Amino acid sequence: MPQLPTRRGLLFGSAAVGAGALLAGCTSNEPSGAKDEPAGNDQPAADDKPGKKVTIGFAGPQADHGWLNAINDNAKERAEKYSDVKLEITEGSNDTAQQIGQIETLINKKVDVLVVLPADGKALTQVGLKAMRAGIPVVNLDRIFNTPQAYRCWIGGDNYGMGLNAGHYIGEKLKGKSGARVIELAGLDNLELTKQRTKGFDDALKNYPNIKKVARQAADFTVESGQAKMAQLLQAQSKFDALWNHDDDQGVGALRAIEQAGRDGFLMVGGAGALSAFQAIKQDDGVLKATVLYPPTMAASAIDLARALGQGKGIGGMAEFEIPASITLYSAVVDKTNVDQYMPTGFQ
Repeated sequence: MPQLPTRRGLLFGSAAVGAGALLAGCTSNEPSGAKDEPAGNDQPAADDKPGKKVTIGFAGPQADHGWLNAINDNAKERAEKYSDVKLEITEGSNDTAQQIGQIETLINKKVDVLVVLPADGKALTQVGLKAMRAGIPVVNLDRIFNTPQAYRCWIGGDNYGMGLNAGHYIGEKLKGKSGARVIELAGLDNLELTKQRTKGFDDALKNYPNIKKVARQAADFTVESGQAKMAQLLQAQSKFDALWNHDDDQGVGALRAIEQAGRDGFLMVGGAGALSAFQAIKQDDGVLKATVLYPPTMAASAIDLARALGQGKGIGGMAEFEIPASITLYSAVVDKTNVDQYMPTGFQ
């Protein structure tokens, strides 16, 4: 029997899901000096004590929905917690050329570290390479560049794991039902992350021979698109047992379409971790029963990593001198059994 995921996925060592969590394993800035300890334990690790001043350039896409707003808010709030960090943040843009220009401006300003969430990872790879070649380490946030040479560290969500965990959650809920029917409301199909979420979902459902995915529509992460595409699914499918929606923002529209159609009798699983989804799950009087996290707190962790890079420090609780090359966040399933734990992290 497939095992359901644990409720808590840890970022390096002892990360917390809350936006107020400090870089994992906070330790002294001073080496321990213990003669019989491994050499790696003598490396100063980043903590919240003031250190070398670091200017961090932050560039992301236009905040056109709640999750991206939360990304920006997490980055700003985390930077404000550090007296030794100056944050140079660009005006977000979904235009590739404009975002490249904004990043080039940050490179010309000679910031110490760059944090970049590209509107399109492939299209912005060259500007990531340009920064690295200029001696500016890049923390690539979530949407990944085409080559590891374009960043020093990547941190982001697990899109495949998100789909996998959603599929296993639905599979376990429906495993006793013969001929179960599932539908999927995906995100933007031109994004690799959407393809990975769908692949993970499909792979999970292969473990449950009683379940068949009978329909899929792609929305674009907005309330309006969620409502329109969900209405099409409802019209085409007179009966189904479960729905996985990739994104809680478009899920607001999907729930609106479901209510307008007067439909129930199925369970819905969302994605990302919006406050509205958490509240609906806690209230437990509708079809939305769970959501799979894609935590925007990754932006706060990216600022932590950038600060550590700028100060030449490692991560507490790890023996290595340097921060990791990549960090994948865990996509926990939040339902009524653990929603109170995650409620403070919900984005609006």
